Amino acid sequence: MIRSPRIGVSMSSSHAVGDPAEGARRMIERAAAAARAGLDFLSVGDQHATASPYYQNVPMMGRLLAEWDDRPAGLLFLLPLWHPVLLAEQVGTLAALQSGTVIVQTGLGGGEAQFAAMGRSLRNRVGDFEECFRVASALLAGETVDSERFGIVGAHISPVPTQEIEWWMGAGVPRAMERAARLSPDFYAGPGHDLEGSMEVLRSYLAAAERVGGHPRRLVLRKDVLVAESDDEAWRAAEQVVASGYRGFPPEALVIGSPERVTEELAAYLELGYTDIAVRQLPVDQPVAVRSLELLGRVRNQLRGRSD
Repeated sequence: MIRSPRIGVSMSSSHAVGDPAEGARRMIERAAAAARAGLDFLSVGDQHATASPYYQNVPMMGRLLAEWDDRPAGLLFLLPLWHPVLLAEQVGTLAALQSGTVIVQTGLGGGEAQFAAMGRSLRNRVGDFEECFRVASALLAGETVDSERFGIVGAHISPVPTQEIEWWMGAGVPRAMERAARLSPDFYAGPGHDLEGSMEVLRSYLAAAERVGGHPRRLVLRKDVLVAESDDEAWRAAEQVVASGYRGFPPEALVIGSPERVTEELAAYLELGYTDIAVRQLPVDQPVAVRSLELLGRVRNQLRGRSD
């Protein structure tokens, strides 16, 4: 039985455009479309030292909140690349801009060039991840914190959020899943699997949580999706993206079709036990992406109807 699933949008922050303002405009238009569609949460990603335009998470989310409301909103932080005091201050400030839940999605990050550009080491990223989480979460709870690893003595932040912070922990292998379950009750599964693969990911996470005494709460799945008026229209719009081997995903991992077909496919993932789905739009022309978000509101309502 699906119980009040949340369907939100994980917005792409990468836009290969000649005019940087154009990429920002696209993100603002998409956030407005997601708000009109009644989607349940809005989030953006995190990446650094990129070759093509990538719109940074904190300033972009600050702007997008003007198109949103007090529904949950959040952003990814690749924790090993961030100083925990700066991260906590940024989240605290964003929390002051709205009264709804703030979602902090986490990841380890990768790539020698990215880590070198940020003055960090891939070799130390697991330890940096855990310590950044410990310090940032304590600061956001209003505590005064020391950290030998980050050279922090007596740090505190203000403003401190008055609302809940959800920490969505991304993980893909058993050891990382155990770490995720130990640190937070909220799990964030990646998008690169079909239905069977997503079932195995969830089973593996729940087994890891049992081993470490975790208490899972939100089980969030990201899916890459395109919705159009009909199946044929959706596949015509997505054909070139799929043929190019989009992100190395098997085509079966993508969800493409009419609102009715997308509802059926996402319902199957929710029936596995996932509580939330974070939708990433396939990289298509702006009008197609905006219409897909609008139609996703219909999908969300149909899924909610099944859970009543």
